[in-house]
Amino acid sequence: MSNPLKDKVPPHNLEAEQATLGALLLDADAVGTVIRYLRPDNFYSLQNQKIFQAIISLFGKGQRVDLITLIEELRQEGILAAAGGPGYVSALTDTVPTSANVEYYAKIVLEQSVRRSLLVISNKIIAEAHNESRESRAVLEDAQKRIFELTDANQSATFKTPKEIIPLAIEAIEKLYHTRDAFTGIPSGLIELDQMTSGFQKSELIIIGARPSVGKTALALSMVAHISIKERIPAAFFSLEMSDMQLIQRMISQESHIPSEKIRTGLLKMSDFQAIQDAAGRIYDAPLYIVDMPNMKLLDLRAMARRLRAQYSVEIIFIDYLTLITSENSMIPRHEQIAEVSRSLKSLARELNIPVVALSQVRRDAEGKKPMLADLRESGSIEQDADVVMFLHRERVSSNKDGGDRDQAVDTELIVAKQRNGPIGDIDILFLPRYTKFVSKSRD
Repeated sequence: MSNPLKDKVPPHNLEAEQATLGALLLDADAVGTVIRYLRPDNFYSLQNQKIFQAIISLFGKGQRVDLITLIEELRQEGILAAAGGPGYVSALTDTVPTSANVEYYAKIVLEQSVRRSLLVISNKIIAEAHNESRESRAVLEDAQKRIFELTDANQSATFKTPKEIIPLAIEAIEKLYHTRDAFTGIPSGLIELDQMTSGFQKSELIIIGARPSVGKTALALSMVAHISIKERIPAAFFSLEMSDMQLIQRMISQESHIPSEKIRTGLLKMSDFQAIQDAAGRIYDAPLYIVDMPNMKLLDLRAMARRLRAQYSVEIIFIDYLTLITSENSMIPRHEQIAEVSRSLKSLARELNIPVVALSQVRRDAEGKKPMLADLRESGSIEQDADVVMFLHRERVSSNKDGGDRDQAVDTELIVAKQRNGPIGDIDILFLPRYTKFVSKSRD
C-alpha cells in the first residue's frame, strides 16, 4: 500500500514568510517583536532563512534594518545570490502594504514550522518503532520527550521594561504585606518550613529523608492534603509502597480527626460518621491525583508525570519513595541506578517547571542520631542533585499498656540540611500519632 503523504510538500506559507520580511523592511522597530517568535530555521524557504538571518545580524549590531543595509549585509556575508539577489529582496516590500500585521504574519510562519517539526518527529518515531532492538517503553519515552521539547522550543520568549515590571513588583509586595502568609512557592502547610523556604519552588527537587517508621509518608500526606484540599492546588502523589485505599484512609483520618486505627478496624461510633463524611467530601473535591503502582519503572513515572502536567495542570508531584523506582538498566550497580533516578527526577522537575518532592530512606547507621547528608541511602548523587534536602528526626514512640503515648503529640525535628537558594536549620514540628499527621508547633 502506497504512502499518501510521500509526495506531499511539507507545510509552509511562502506568502506569510515574504509578508513578514517585507514588514520588517517597512518598519525596523518591528524586528524586536518578530524575534520573540521566529528563528531563521522557522522559515521554509532557504532564501527567506538567509534574509532573516541577515536581519537578526543587523539588529544584533545595533544597525537599523532597511533595504540598503540588508542588501549590503547579505553582500558582505557572501550570500546575496543565495538569498535571491537584490531583485528578490527589493520585491519583498511589494508583498505587504503595511507593517501593522507583522505579528500575525510571524505567527503563521511559526505555525507552519511547528507542523513541519511534527512531521520530522513522526518519521523518527516510525523508524524507531520498527527497531526491534529497542523496548517499546523506551521508544515511547523518546517520543514524549521530543514532543515536550518542541513545545518548550516554541514558547515565545518575552521581555519587559522596568516601567512594566515595577508596578507588578509593588503590587506583589503589597499583597505579601497584607496577607502576611503568602509565599513565592507552593506552601507545605508547616508555617516555619514555609517561612524558611518560601514554599516549594518551581523546577526544584526536594528530598525528605528518614529512617523507616519515623513518618516520611505521614509528612508527605500532611503536605499534599494542605496543598490540594486547603490551597486547591493540583497535586499528584505517586505511591510505590502503600495502596491508594490506605492513603485515602490516612487522609480521612487526618481531615476528620478520627484515629486511624478506628477507621482501619471499623470500631466507630455513630457520631464519628458525620466527621468522616465531611472529611471525605472535602477530599472528594480536591484536585489530587494518586498513582498507585508498585515497582514503577522510571520511564513509566516520567510518562505519567508529563501526562498529569499536560492534562490536569498538576503543580507539584510527591513520590513515595525514591529508592523503590525501578531503573530500566537493571544490570548496572544499585548506586548507579539510584544516581540515574535522582538525575532523572531533577531533569523532570526542570522540564515540567514544577517542584518534585521525593521521599528517601537513610542508612541504618543514622538510627538514634540526627541524620546528615551523608546518610542518604545508596547514592551520593541524591544530595548532589537535590535543591532542598530535609530530614525527620524524633525518638521512637513506644506504646505503654494503656496506650497513653498514642494520644500525645510527639516533638519532632524537621532538619533542613541543604537549601540551594536559602538558609538551613532545624524546625520543631509535632507528630500526632492518632491521626498519623504532622502539624506546625506554633499552629498547635
